Amino acid sequence: MQKERSSRPVAIWLLIGVFMIIVQIVLGGITRLTGSGLSITEWDVITGALPPLNETKWIEEFHKYQQTPQYRLLNFDFTLSDFKFIFFWEWFHRLWGRLIGIVFFIPFLVFLFQRRFRADMVQPLIILFLLGALQGAVGWIMVASGLVGDAIYVKPTRLALHFVFAMALLFYTFWFALKLLVKDRSRVVAPRLRSSTWVIIVLLFIQLVYGALMAGHKAAPAAPTWPDINGSFIPHYIFNRPEGWISIIENPVVIHFIHRMLAYLILLLILMWTIRAFKIRRSVLFSSTRLLPITFALLQTTLGILTVLTSIKIRAGKWNIFEWMAQLHQIVAIFLLLSLVLSLYLLKKKTI
Repeated sequence: MQKERSSRPVAIWLLIGVFMIIVQIVLGGITRLTGSGLSITEWDVITGALPPLNETKWIEEFHKYQQTPQYRLLNFDFTLSDFKFIFFWEWFHRLWGRLIGIVFFIPFLVFLFQRRFRADMVQPLIILFLLGALQGAVGWIMVASGLVGDAIYVKPTRLALHFVFAMALLFYTFWFALKLLVKDRSRVVAPRLRSSTWVIIVLLFIQLVYGALMAGHKAAPAAPTWPDINGSFIPHYIFNRPEGWISIIENPVVIHFIHRMLAYLILLLILMWTIRAFKIRRSVLFSSTRLLPITFALLQTTLGILTVLTSIKIRAGKWNIFEWMAQLHQIVAIFLLLSLVLSLYLLKKKTI
């Protein structure tokens, strides 16, 4: 009984972490959509926590940004006021990342002193720490890729890596919290449905990679039509690209096509999963949450279509209907993943 009480504060701490990671992913989306990601050209862990505090410091930061290819080739008409706007979002994104580190580290020390950590918590905590540190490192590597040569944006593949690592961190933190919060009697033995859940989650992670590649390559306006892709459901030229297989991560229309087809496949699999899930009645918690994946999948698909159709409204430096749709599309993807993680945890391979 004491063990359950002692682990509850740890679970609450982890759920706070889940919330903060969600906010960080949302901030990352805003940073990308506002073109703010390359506004801070250095990574100062301590001193970088504060924004410029006077006009002289602002001018210094603006001068650093003026040396970047993004400013020279794209934003050469920026005023100091324009720079302050994009600086804010990147600074806030980094600040929130620092806050996540503080919220992880200080309670960790307190719980360690209180001896709340059981032996089976040590490995997950180490993995959480490593995933968090890796995510910070990948974030800086991503930013650095847009500060050299003639790059005006970060490399799409590194953006995808940064995003997927964030979702993996979210996955693991939520899974760890569920292990501490959900009692075994709330779970149900359903090995086949559990295996299907894993298949859907793996496909969803591939889809998340392609969603990030869509964002990195600005691929939505490359085919702003639906259900066809610029007049054809399956354009013949997709399979005859002169660049070969590399087109699946570099050609905007090919990426667009794969992203759409994966969306249809995932939606179909979740629909089939839901039908099978309704045959399981041995868990109240599972019965009350089994509609979440299909609900989020339908909403996510709808938002994806609206994002594509509104991409013709994109205007440089403006937040319009497209940016709202794209941001909501990303947010619902987060909740779709969390709903599948919850379902996966509630389904067991065998009785323990």
